Amino acid sequence: MGEIVERRRAEGGKRMSDAPTFGRYAEIPVDRMTPDQMKGYRSMIDGPRGRLPGPYKVWVHNPKLLQAAAPLGEHFTPGQSSLSEREREIAVVVITNRWHSAYPPAAHERRGKEVGLPAATVEAIMAGLPTSFSDAREQVVYEVATTLAGGRLVSQGLYDRAVKALGHEGVTDMIVLMGYYTAVSLTMNFYAVPAGAPGLARGAAEAASAGDRQMQQRDGVSRERVVEA
Repeated sequence: MGEIVERRRAEGGKRMSDAPTFGRYAEIPVDRMTPDQMKGYRSMIDGPRGRLPGPYKVWVHNPKLLQAAAPLGEHFTPGQSSLSEREREIAVVVITNRWHSAYPPAAHERRGKEVGLPAATVEAIMAGLPTSFSDAREQVVYEVATTLAGGRLVSQGLYDRAVKALGHEGVTDMIVLMGYYTAVSLTMNFYAVPAGAPGLARGAAEAASAGDRQMQQRDGVSRERVVEA
C-alpha cells in the first residue's frame, strides 16, 4: 500500500511540473530548481525588484542567461536610464507591437497610460497609426523607434535631431531598450504567453496559491512553486 501511495505522489508531482503554467511553459517548482537556477531565482526575488518579471519566469530555466539579462533589465527600471518613463514606454509600445506577441503589448499599453501617455496616443501606436508628441524628446523617440522597428534606414536628418535631443546616451539607451524588449517579446511569442498571464512572481516564502494548495491536497503532493502574490 505504501508503495502505491509513493508512486501516486511521484506521478502527481510529475503531472504538476510538466503541465504548462505560463503559456506553453511549465514553471519550475522552487524545490526542484538546480543550485544555479535557485541562485538566479533568489537574486531576483531578494534583489532590488523583489520579483521575477514575466520573461524571467522562463529565463530562470537558463540561469546563466538570467544572470546576464537581469542587470540590463534593472538598468531600464524607473530612474536608472537616461530615458523618462514616458520616453521608455513610447519605445517599448512601438517595439512590442512590432513582434505581435500578446503579453508585452497588453502590459505596456496599461503601463504607458499609467505614466501619463494619452490613451489615444498609446492606442494609435499599437494600431500602427501615425501620432505625434508636443515634447521634442518624445517625438524623436517615437520617430526613431518606428523607423528602427520598421526595418528602415535612419535618415541623416533624423539622426541629427535624435543626437541633439537625446545625446548619444539617450540614443543608445533607447536602442538597447528596444533590443531587450525584442528578446522579451520573442520569448513570450514562442511560449504563447497570453495577455494578462501572471507576470510577476514574488513573496518571501514563495507560498503556493490557494489553487495549488487544493491540487496538492488532492494529489498528496507538497511542493513550492513560483507564483504571483
